[in-house]
Amino acid sequence: MKPLFWAALSGALLLAGCQDRDAASAPPPPPVELTASAVGHYCGMRVVEHSGPKGQIILSSRKEPVWFSSARDAFSFTMLPEEAKDIRAIYVSDMAKAPSWDKPGTANWVDAKQASYVIASRARGGMGADEAVPFSDPEAAKRFAAENGGRVVGFSEMPRDYILSASAEPPAADHHPQAGHPAGHDAGAAKKGHHH
Repeated sequence: MKPLFWAALSGALLLAGCQDRDAASAPPPPPVELTASAVGHYCGMRVVEHSGPKGQIILSSRKEPVWFSSARDAFSFTMLPEEAKDIRAIYVSDMAKAPSWDKPGTANWVDAKQASYVIASRARGGMGADEAVPFSDPEAAKRFAAENGGRVVGFSEMPRDYILSASAEPPAADHHPQAGHPAGHDAGAAKKGHHH
């Protein structure tokens, strides 16, 4: 009877191991469209009420995504030891396809690990803090940096101290970046109403 028990247990463990590998190799779930009811994980406010890029993280342990009022907050979640680590996918607003800085879109998500980010620019995120502005197109990120200051980095190059610093000073003037408009948007029109 004992050999049968050990054979059954070994089989169950092998099967569980295969299922874990299958889950790890499964494609990530798609992004979820942002709705008016989405609430920011850190601010507790409705995500759509904030300007600039947003973030969503899909966890194995939750049915609904974890929403963020800024792309930078999504990075914070991945870096803070107290946050969940069963991350299946991270998506951020693709600002190359955003209608505007104030209305960054509800369905134009990019895989955070594939995006190019502009950091240390004049642009301020959803809560008035420094932002990591995401773009699916590296050329759009370079144009944004040329127009708004800052530098371009990839997901794995994101400086931890930039994300976790307490730099939440609101800008002196309400800054709406020029390149928050879709690629190919008329630059002259983008400058109208732009505060300097």
